[in-house]
Amino acid sequence: MGVPASSPRSPPGCAVPEDGGDVLRLVVVDDHPVFRLGMVALLGSLPGIEVVAEAGTVAEAVAVVAAHRPEVVVMDLQLPDGSGIAATRAILADHPEIGVLVVTMFADDDAVFAAMRAGARGYLVKGAGQDEIERAVRAVGHGEVILGPPIAQRAAALFAVRTASTTFPELTAREHEVLDLLARGLDNQAISRSLGINEKTIRNHVSNVFTKLQVAGRPQAIVKAREAGMGRKE
Repeated sequence: MGVPASSPRSPPGCAVPEDGGDVLRLVVVDDHPVFRLGMVALLGSLPGIEVVAEAGTVAEAVAVVAAHRPEVVVMDLQLPDGSGIAATRAILADHPEIGVLVVTMFADDDAVFAAMRAGARGYLVKGAGQDEIERAVRAVGHGEVILGPPIAQRAAALFAVRTASTTFPELTAREHEVLDLLARGLDNQAISRSLGINEKTIRNHVSNVFTKLQVAGRPQAIVKAREAGMGRKE
């Protein structure tokens, strides 16, 4: 379990300048003690960074943040008494100046956008390297927004599809996905494999796209899609 607000523990090895210079103060929130210990040890070893407390639940996270007012909170999404989304929202409601960096196992679009809507400034998937973690912590601490490379690529692709949806409102969400893959140059068989849908269903979606866009075939559909910003490869 995490450390309650009444008895916060500054982990050993925290790099605290003796002259009292600028230090980026962190709280680490994760319900897995081994992962939390490793993250605390890693971050505490970096120059100019001090881990002032840690927590393993939403309640503890809110309490230690209120007690220590760090610049950055490293936040897991899955906690035993709720979600990191709820914790992020609660923390930022009282302390909007704090930067929240999500570090989690979840890489799906819903989790990413829920975290960003809650106010998180950064999002990394567990397994990110030391340099990537350090860069993200410092960026979030200085007010920047940062996404890990896989998350950034997916967000860009999703943004392209959502942008296109305002251009082609007559298409369904699935038809947008099919059109985006068409614009990348994929044939029906490759689209079928990419979406996990049988090829006959893909042919039906493609036919519907052609009809709704009022195009004669694949080349015209691809041109329209690319003009709308679709078809960018990750």
